[in-house]
Amino acid sequence: MFQVRLLGMKILVIGGTGNVGSEVLKQLVEGRNVELRALVRKEGASLPKGVEPFIGDLLDPVSVEKALTGVDKLYLLNAVTPDELTQGLIAYGIARKLNIKHIVYHSVFKVEAFKNVPHFASKLAIESALRQFDVPFTVIRPNYFFQNDATLKPVLLGAGIYPMPLGNPGISAVDVRDIAEAAAIALTNAGREGNTYNLNGPEVLSGAKMAEVWSAALGEKIQYTGEDMDAFEEQMRQKAPSWSAFDIRMMFQGYLERGFIAGDGDLETLTALLGHAPRRYQDFAKETVDEWQRTK
Repeated sequence: MFQVRLLGMKILVIGGTGNVGSEVLKQLVEGRNVELRALVRKEGASLPKGVEPFIGDLLDPVSVEKALTGVDKLYLLNAVTPDELTQGLIAYGIARKLNIKHIVYHSVFKVEAFKNVPHFASKLAIESALRQFDVPFTVIRPNYFFQNDATLKPVLLGAGIYPMPLGNPGISAVDVRDIAEAAAIALTNAGREGNTYNLNGPEVLSGAKMAEVWSAALGEKIQYTGEDMDAFEEQMRQKAPSWSAFDIRMMFQGYLERGFIAGDGDLETLTALLGHAPRRYQDFAKETVDEWQRTK
């Protein structure tokens, strides 16, 4: 698909040190001829060469306004926190005040169908603000990230289980690299304003299917542990705050109750946007296992 590239602009990336935001910065650095600034909380944050670090905090409107001064476009990805809505609305309100030319907002797939999930509800409210006022915007709505499962190394290798309660019918998980590329295209190519893009992978992945994929990648049997949501929430509380464990539990419970599968036309739209087919989970799993073997 032909892309009209916009040149000579400055972009502020919020969330640039996270799993997705760091990939967005990589995409923007690689040959897109833009100036880049990243909002970070402290000195010494790891950023690609050429990205200007700007110290600030989304709960400090003064620092956010300084970071946005002189910027043409904003990529807004704020972390899942108890005050996610406040953080997002502060950034959006200041962007509007400064007449930012375009915001690309990182939301979540099927956000309107998961109003009982705290971080989905926050994103839906921020989307509503974007649509109500007059700042040009693009919304990207990713599915579950492939890369979330890279954190499962201890249980996959140790216990031989796939623990995420995906059940049936499953999800259309997506690679973070495809999300980042879509965001970079929306930020640097003309004609993306006003669009909402559902970002889904090409396969429907149930819990049992995920276990099969990891079995093939690892060369040993991986068992799917099922959908005991009380036990899952308790496990989440061992490594995350209680509020976060509840939030995650409600998200996965929503997957089971309402599904999280790509809609008609989603894959075709994303393929046209990227100029290539979305990456496959099987390939991600193989790459991940290869990396584990190289670094063990």
